[in-house]
Amino acid sequence: MRQFEIWWANLPAPAGRRPVLLLSRNDAYQYLSKFLVAEITTTIRTIPVEVKLGRREGLPSPCVANFDNIRTAARQWLESRAGALAPSRHREAKRAMGYALGWDELTDLT
Repeated sequence: MRQFEIWWANLPAPAGRRPVLLLSRNDAYQYLSKFLVAEITTTIRTIPVEVKLGRREGLPSPCVANFDNIRTAARQWLESRAGALAPSRHREAKRAMGYALGWDELTDLT
């Protein structure tokens, strides 16, 4: 497991089975039992807190990682790796997190 990978997860109701984008720092996956993730959804609103995803990232259809829906996910909820966000797109995730948290210093990344 690594930061910015996409995994299929069995989240508690009402979310259920869905992909998630891993956000915790890389070394955390060695010892933590819960990780920070952004839920991925097919509800696309085209707002700054979303990062567009799709087949390129290993997902079956167009969708978004919604940074308004950040949660911790237990290791046992993560089923299988679907894909990953390309390194050239990591800034998009950081920018979306900045918008979700109101952290202006992350919204102006170039």
